[in-house]
Amino acid sequence: MKTINRISLLPMMAFLALTFTFCQGQTGSQKLTADAFEKKLSSTSAKIILDVRTPEEYADGHLANSTLVNFYDSDFKQQINKLDKSKPVFVYCKGGVRSAKAAQALTEAGFKEVYDLQGGYDSWAGAKKPTTRQ
Repeated sequence: MKTINRISLLPMMAFLALTFTFCQGQTGSQKLTADAFEKKLSSTSAKIILDVRTPEEYADGHLANSTLVNFYDSDFKQQINKLDKSKPVFVYCKGGVRSAKAAQALTEAGFKEVYDLQGGYDSWAGAKKPTTRQ
């Protein structure tokens, strides 16, 4: 009887393993700490640094060479669709909530490599990472 139970569990285990593998490969985005984000930024040549905060937040300071696309704009998805999908995208907001939603929108739009700054600009600035106002 124990053998029958084990055998009947095999299809279910295989299904769960395949489902887990499939879902893991679908995410397309990685949440990185400020240190890991900085390291990945510096080792990636062709990239997009995407700030999804408001223009007022951006004016108070941002990462160098970043592009501002306000997450709250009604045409946010249309704006990100204009970006080069072949380049890795490094996305951040103020605290990490908007960038997580933006990272999901980016992967849904077809971006293959998306890096989300954990804790957002606040964690970056708090770690004394370089910022600019230009």
